[in-house]
Amino acid sequence: MRSLTRSFSATVLAVAALAAGTVAHAQGSNYSLYGPGASYVGLNAGKSDFSVGNGTGVFASENKDTAYNIYGGSYFNNNLGMELGFTDFGKVNRAGGTTKAQGFNLSLVGRLPLSPSFNLLGKLGTTYGRTDVSAAPASGVASGSESGFGVSYGLGAEYAFNPQLSAVLQYDSHDLKFAGSGRDRVSATTAGLRYKF
Repeated sequence: MRSLTRSFSATVLAVAALAAGTVAHAQGSNYSLYGPGASYVGLNAGKSDFSVGNGTGVFASENKDTAYNIYGGSYFNNNLGMELGFTDFGKVNRAGGTTKAQGFNLSLVGRLPLSPSFNLLGKLGTTYGRTDVSAAPASGVASGSESGFGVSYGLGAEYAFNPQLSAVLQYDSHDLKFAGSGRDRVSATTAGLRYKF
């Protein structure tokens, strides 16, 4: 787990360093990364954060695990598009049992170019999530499975190495339904690669 954390931290720092150097290289770059009809696929990995309670008692409590996100999208114009993705938020030990979550997301995506090869990204949409909770009866946390739609949003940054390949760093928040507790936030901070075609 420590090596995964170090690898993730190194990836985040590398993307941040590339983003910081973008301004210096902007004059020499002629990338036209997205235009009307441009499509892309991406794969990200990072850390999830479950904002759920641990109930009562002296049970082990975790709120973070490894998250994976695979997605694809297409732009209507230079700044606006749609994206469909799947995220596995992983599994955490909680309330004497385990809690896991995953979901399919459909979002309207926006792009704000700061240079020919560096973009700020934004997302707003909905996630159809599925959660599974097992908990010790003494914890006061309800066990069971739930599914349904909830609001989602995200913010990120993208650096293009060339017209087809870019690095992405993003934060996404999802409103998911859990047994016995209504809705809670599960977020993911991830980094990865995106391929345009």
